[in-house]
Amino acid sequence: MSPARNKTLTGLGVGLVAAGAAAAVGVAADRLVRARNTAIALDSSETYERVADEELVVVADDGVPLHVEVDHPTAPASGTGPVPTVVLSHGYTLSLRCWVFQRRALTAAGYRVVVWDQRGHGRSGTGSPEHYEVDQLGQDLARVIAEAAPEGPLVLVGHSMGGMTIMSLAVEHHDLIRERVIGVAFVATSPGGLSDVDWGMGNLMGTLVRRLGPRAVGQLAERQGVLASARKAGRGIEDFLVDRYSFASPVPLGIVRLTGDMILGTRLDVVSHFMPGFDRHDKREALAQFIGVETLVLNGAGDLLTPPDHSEEIVRLVPGAEHVVVNDAGHIIMLEHPDVVSEQLLALIERARRASAEHATVRRKPRVRRTVTDLAQQRRVSQVQGRRRRRAG
Repeated sequence: MSPARNKTLTGLGVGLVAAGAAAAVGVAADRLVRARNTAIALDSSETYERVADEELVVVADDGVPLHVEVDHPTAPASGTGPVPTVVLSHGYTLSLRCWVFQRRALTAAGYRVVVWDQRGHGRSGTGSPEHYEVDQLGQDLARVIAEAAPEGPLVLVGHSMGGMTIMSLAVEHHDLIRERVIGVAFVATSPGGLSDVDWGMGNLMGTLVRRLGPRAVGQLAERQGVLASARKAGRGIEDFLVDRYSFASPVPLGIVRLTGDMILGTRLDVVSHFMPGFDRHDKREALAQFIGVETLVLNGAGDLLTPPDHSEEIVRLVPGAEHVVVNDAGHIIMLEHPDVVSEQLLALIERARRASAEHATVRRKPRVRRTVTDLAQQRRVSQVQGRRRRRAG
């Protein structure tokens, strides 16, 4: 094929992609306007920030500095049983900032909380590309626990990649799980099989994006400054894409922006290096380590990135696990429905403390599956939409 012909076909391909993108944006425009209007009305002066009581730097086994924050309880914990430290691990392209609401709720309930930025995310350092693997993240979590929560009972909570990190921890640290972990929560995560997820794009497009994604993002990583400029020029489209793949109901615009800042603030080379490992991720066997541990599996019914059947697989492999499905919820469920997630985590901790105190056999519990709806959020959205309709009338 001649260079001219190849150039023409390349240009045609680019043109078709651009036309497709433009069409997608056109189809999305109406939803974007409606969602932004509702989001603006839902918003407040909230900054969505949390000031930690302590900040630590934990050095991973390969020398990468990991940023860790510790929150102290603001009141004594009620109830019976041992009072655990709660360790929160965030997901891919997020940071510890995503746990802002849960940190407030947990410390107000009397619990010490440890949060950290995974390597390459937030304020943590970067490492060698070959170490951007879930297996390494499990070792990182072990180091964080050793430094920031070296003794006493633990409740481990992981969202998405953070849940995979907990599974990886269980592969190499059986004694830690058996001797110290009294509760675990897998939030919008997967034990394996992510190569079959199409992200709501359909099989063909999902496969294409999966194959080309790491290379494309890797090439963009060489032009990180271009992304920053593009963000300024197209913030509305950014808001739409973040909203589309993160949430399944209206959220305050400030939450959309917080999520976008975390995702697009993650270095593109880090994003690229992690991507291939997700298709290889399979930690089903590791879940056996949590049999007998009070377990919560929580996911959104509208999650496009780790669909509900991935949570069902975790529940199948951990007898006695409690499964909670939240209606009108997407992938970043702890920011979309913060009160529901916080309530479920607190209930998990109460069950774990009680089971530990009573030496109960968790694996013999009947399997519980509940579907819940965030009625408070629905009322807020309905009120906003009702006011807008009255103005229009």
